[in-house]
Amino acid sequence: MPIDIVVDAMGSDKAPEPEVRGAVLAARHYGVRVHLVGPEDILRPLLRQQLKHQKHLDVFVVPASEWITMDDKAAQAVRSKRDSTMRVGLKMVREGRAAGFFTAGNTGAAMATAKMVLGMLSGVDRPALATIVPTTKGVPSLLLDVGANVDSDPDNLVQFAVMGHMYAQNVLKAQNPRVGLLSIGEEDSKGNALTRDTLPLLRELKGINFIGNVEGRDLFNGHCDVIVCDGFVGNVALKTSEGIAKLVSTSLRESLKSTVTSQVGALLSRRAFDDFKKRLDYSEYGGAPLLGVRGVCIVGHGSSNEKAVMNGIRVAAEFAHAEVNAGIEAALRAAAPMV
Repeated sequence: MPIDIVVDAMGSDKAPEPEVRGAVLAARHYGVRVHLVGPEDILRPLLRQQLKHQKHLDVFVVPASEWITMDDKAAQAVRSKRDSTMRVGLKMVREGRAAGFFTAGNTGAAMATAKMVLGMLSGVDRPALATIVPTTKGVPSLLLDVGANVDSDPDNLVQFAVMGHMYAQNVLKAQNPRVGLLSIGEEDSKGNALTRDTLPLLRELKGINFIGNVEGRDLFNGHCDVIVCDGFVGNVALKTSEGIAKLVSTSLRESLKSTVTSQVGALLSRRAFDDFKKRLDYSEYGGAPLLGVRGVCIVGHGSSNEKAVMNGIRVAAEFAHAEVNAGIEAALRAAAPMV
């Protein structure tokens, strides 16, 4: 039986075209039932055009009269826009009419709406936004938190570790995922007060393969499957990584076109270059799961194209199939005396 995923059709920078096209691609390639939430008068003509030659795909429109923009103040918009695409979509998840939700919209509003509409998992104080990071070993690692919380305490980081472990194990299919705490050195004495206070709690945590402190280079070398940090550090690391990836990709492209010899080399190495770009392309990973809320919520990049939307829908479906949230609650119950 197909799984139902809801999409905020008015979230991305170029909405709703990427969302509509991505929904059609996801329905075609992954067999999911996609519900596009937004104003009917805008969405239905676009959807009819996309379905002109493939009318049997399960893509539907769910009406919502308001949407939250990137310029809106999250807290105010969540309260005032009661018929927003985010609230309507997440309400469908809460009521069991859909298994997951995807948005490429305002991240702060998505987190606030998810907390309000879905509520928190038992044992979780704060949600964490996780993101997939490519590594030199060809297998992804998971970094969290990357922006849901500017300030965190040691108990929050312990919860992040449990949530990251369960997601890596059940969705990324990492066997006995290695969990590390992001710091400025591998020694226990290194780091700030937060990392030093968190380290012993993670060492005592049952059922988690905690390997100790890890450093910034371990984000990409495949040494670790789950990297835990507070949202301030994680967001800086994520944005820095995106900037470096763009710099390397652009510089390499320019170098390959700089001389006749390099242009010939570029033609011969195009397949390798395309593979390199694919490994750094955020659209391949779809979006970042918001872990800790009572439901499935995936937050995509504001510049998401149709491919990113398609993969965001896929990630939401995989998250829902894996029943990660039940595992998180069970793991936190087992760790309750220490959390």
